[in-house]
Amino acid sequence: MENDEPEVIFQPSGRRGRVARGATVMEASRSLGVGIEALCGGHQICGKCRVLVESGRFDKYGIESARENAGPWHEAEGEHISPEEKAAGYRLACAARVTGDLVIYVPEESRPGRQVVSKEARPIDIDCDPAVQIYPVTVGEASLSEPTADLERVLLALEGTHGVTGLTIDIHALRGLQQCLRQGQRTLTVSVWMDREIVRVQPGVVPAHYGLAVDVGTTTLAGYLCDLKTGAVVATASSMNPQIQFGEDVISRIDYHLNHSDGLARLNEAVIGGLNRIIEKAVAQSEAVLGSGGIRCEDIVDVSICGNTTMHHLLLGLDPEPLGAIPFAPANQAGLCTRAREMGLRVHPTARVYLLPNESGFVGGDNVGVMLVEEPHNSPDTVLIVDIGTNGELVLGNHDRRICSTCSCATGPALEGAQIEFGMRAAPGAIERVQVAADSLAVDYKVVGRDKWRSQSNPEEMMAKGICGSGIVDAVAAFLKAGIVDRTGAFVPDIQTGRLRQNEEAGMLEFVVARSEETAIGRDVTISQADIRQVQLAKAAIYTGCKLMLQRTNLERPDRIQIAGAFGNHLDPLAAMVLGMFPDCPLDRVSAIGNAAGDGCRIALLDRKKRVEADRIARSVEYVELTLMEDFQEQLIEAIHMPHMSDPFPHLAGILPADARNE
Repeated sequence: MENDEPEVIFQPSGRRGRVARGATVMEASRSLGVGIEALCGGHQICGKCRVLVESGRFDKYGIESARENAGPWHEAEGEHISPEEKAAGYRLACAARVTGDLVIYVPEESRPGRQVVSKEARPIDIDCDPAVQIYPVTVGEASLSEPTADLERVLLALEGTHGVTGLTIDIHALRGLQQCLRQGQRTLTVSVWMDREIVRVQPGVVPAHYGLAVDVGTTTLAGYLCDLKTGAVVATASSMNPQIQFGEDVISRIDYHLNHSDGLARLNEAVIGGLNRIIEKAVAQSEAVLGSGGIRCEDIVDVSICGNTTMHHLLLGLDPEPLGAIPFAPANQAGLCTRAREMGLRVHPTARVYLLPNESGFVGGDNVGVMLVEEPHNSPDTVLIVDIGTNGELVLGNHDRRICSTCSCATGPALEGAQIEFGMRAAPGAIERVQVAADSLAVDYKVVGRDKWRSQSNPEEMMAKGICGSGIVDAVAAFLKAGIVDRTGAFVPDIQTGRLRQNEEAGMLEFVVARSEETAIGRDVTISQADIRQVQLAKAAIYTGCKLMLQRTNLERPDRIQIAGAFGNHLDPLAAMVLGMFPDCPLDRVSAIGNAAGDGCRIALLDRKKRVEADRIARSVEYVELTLMEDFQEQLIEAIHMPHMSDPFPHLAGILPADARNE
């Protein structure tokens, strides 16, 4: 008999559940706590609720999504969706109806609560020596006695005024040269790339030129628009990576490519489209800093990009299949330069795009960017850098030796909420902090977008929608400290609190963090036994990677731990150590370094010498495939305990009892 409750999965939130057959996609989204814009109240008038209905087999979720499962097309949808968009699978959520299993991607513009993507640029020292330099010159006029061509006169002026020789010119720059000479009355500003090629000519004397550094993460994109003359960050723009609709982690995206004939093209188009939106956002923001209308997209003359090896391949349209199997060999390792117009980026057509080098396996240019800014290769201390992104990346080393690896599984989805029943990303309404009183077991929490805690608010003011990564880590650590769960992660069934209950349908215990009257979804927000197991697996993968790398270098513990990535900015280091997410260390030697990959990418944009250093770093780091190490599985199982089955955690004295610290 046909199931009367088809399954619907919404991306990028990862929320999933069964809904009544015949419900609109809008109704399904509301029942599952997924926000979709509905300015007209769902009457097919405003067109703000556009969603993309995916088609095909999604093995990760075990369902087949088909566009016909979204019900018949409504004439009113044609007012807001073009024929091309209709063919691509776009529908209005208020018109489409669930008649079968569906995977629905909600574009950013259709989401009422934008995710809080913390990718701000840190103040760092950079020697500003960009790949593109600008030179103002005045060019003499041609005559019958001196019939030298315009380009040759420009080259002579550059040599005579600035000592720059041996230049070629991009055809796009050459096409505009004569008009610029006329407009500037023979005075030009010439942009030169790497002292080798003229990439732009502008009439008159132009005082500034601009570049863009972009961190292409598996989950998020972050762009930094920079003044190439001063190094100042003019604007920062960030968003979700649109590729998330094809899978939350790199393996899922490689699988999507393998299972769809047009998979690579669609993955490439999605990320290029996302980058172009980042460019537009950054340029739009520039007016607030620069005034007078800001800058235009074509004023961006240089771009640097970092990302893991899979993002690198998908961005360039390179086959990622070899990355999915041993020996995980990328197409190239060294840093790479290409032209923006060849990639489809909407900046100046002559702009070069520099991609930071890959290391090996799944460790790519983003990791090189982290090392460019943190410089473990110049440190006498042994530094452990843990990048808790969708694919956790690890670096351990000092000036003598450096090794790197990725965690054994995609840590991000669990720690970012995607594999948690009420998990969500850090958008308004997400529970981001949780406290549990040790004596009364009273729960207090805070949501993204609201300054006051639950204890300082009326219930209806909280409007909680779910729980994000930092809240999940807080909650599970608080459960352990309060005795609500034991070291194995199991709920203690006889604990005296009305918040712990049996979920009869799921057949497991769950703990109520926010009651239904405090939520925007009309249901309790809970953390189940299965949710805790997901957190344990993710933290165990990170810890096991750290421990095996320490063993590889004959060390017991690092001198310092640095937590990279936007998630690290919101992570409570004490809660993370209580869980056993990383090795025992004095808490004052644990620090968050923000989006270090993006900072390193900025360095590569603004200092050409660092591009040479980036290649040296990529070649000097030893890659370790942790899953192939002999005792990997044994170590992973021991690390599932909180904080660990046997490893000591002396720096948790006063927080956990001695037996829990293994002392």
